[in-house]
Amino acid sequence: MPRLKIALLSLATLCASAFGQTANPARPGTLNYVEGQASIEGRALSPNSVGNTELKAGEYLSTANGKAEILLTPGVFLRLGGDSTIQMVSPDLTKTEVRLEKGHANVEVDQLYKQNTILVDFNNGQTELLKKGLYTFDADNSTVRVFDGKAAVYPGENLHTNIKPIEVKGGRQLVLTGEPTKPQKFDKDQAKVTDLYKWSSLRSAYLGQANVDLASQYAGAADFSPGWYWAGGPFGYTWLPGSGLFWNPYGYGFYSPYYLYGGGIVYGGYGRGYYGRGGYGGGYYHGGRHVGPGTENPGGYHGGGRPGGGFHGGRQVGPGTAHPGGGAHAGGGSHGGGGHR
Repeated sequence: MPRLKIALLSLATLCASAFGQTANPARPGTLNYVEGQASIEGRALSPNSVGNTELKAGEYLSTANGKAEILLTPGVFLRLGGDSTIQMVSPDLTKTEVRLEKGHANVEVDQLYKQNTILVDFNNGQTELLKKGLYTFDADNSTVRVFDGKAAVYPGENLHTNIKPIEVKGGRQLVLTGEPTKPQKFDKDQAKVTDLYKWSSLRSAYLGQANVDLASQYAGAADFSPGWYWAGGPFGYTWLPGSGLFWNPYGYGFYSPYYLYGGGIVYGGYGRGYYGRGGYGGGYYHGGRHVGPGTENPGGYHGGGRPGGGFHGGRQVGPGTAHPGGGAHAGGGSHGGGGHR
C-alpha cells in the first residue's frame, strides 16, 4: 500500500471499530490508562474513565500519587508521571501540542508522518518531535532528553517560530535554564531505572501484546484500516499500523495485519535495546493461562523460538480458517508448528 494512502487512512481513521468495541472513538487526548490519583479539571479519574474520557483543548490533566497515559496521533503515546500536570493546547491531527506545567512526562513515538507536527511545551521552551523514538521531559528542571530519535528545541518563554532551534539527537539532553548550551550526553542506563521509565516500558509491553492479538484477528479482514484499536481489559487502545512491523523504543513489536496475513513472523524472546535488537517479549500465555508481560516461558504464547515453517506452518490462511496441528497457537512459538484457530 503506498505510503501516502496509509497516511491518509491513519488521519481519517483514528480508531476503526475493533471486534467487541466498547469505547469511544479515539482522538488525540483520549485517556488510555490511569492508576492512582489523577484528575482532569479537578474531576477524579478511575479505570472506568479509560477509553471514554478525552483531554480537550485548554484542559489540564494532573496526577498526585498516580500516573496516566493519553493517546496523541496514531502510534504516539504520552505518559505522565506522579505529581505532574499537563495541558492540552491543540488536539488537532496535523498539529498536536501539549504543555507540561510541572513534573515529568515521556512520549513514545512509534510512527510519524510528514503531515504530523508533535509539540511539547514548557515554561522555558518548546520541543518538536521529528522522528520516531523516545523523549522525556522534566518541567521542574526544564530538561529535554532524547533516548532515541531527534528533536528540535526552541528555547525561550515566548514560542516564536522564527527562533532557530537547537537539534537534540539520541543519547543527548538539553537543559533550558539560563542561556541555552549545546546538548550534552546523559547516562541512559541510569535514566532507565526511574519509576516513569519502568512503568512506561511495562505499559508498552501490554500494548505490544494487545497489538499481536488484534493484528491476528484482522489479518486478511477486508474492513481493516490502520489506527487506534480498542483492546479492553488492562490494555486500553493499542495501535495497528498500516503495513510492516515497527519496533518501539522498548524493544516490543507493533505488527500490521497485512504483515501477518502476508506471512510475516511474530518474533519470540525478549525485546532488547531499540528498534528490533531482540523482539517481542516471551511468555505472555502459558498453556492458555495469562502470566503477564516479561515472564520468561519458552513454551508460552509468543515464546519459545520462532514460527516453524512460516506463517501457520508454511501456508497462508485467513482468520478463522481451521488448520491442523493441535489448536490455537500450538507448537514451537506463536503461529508455529500447530497453527491458529
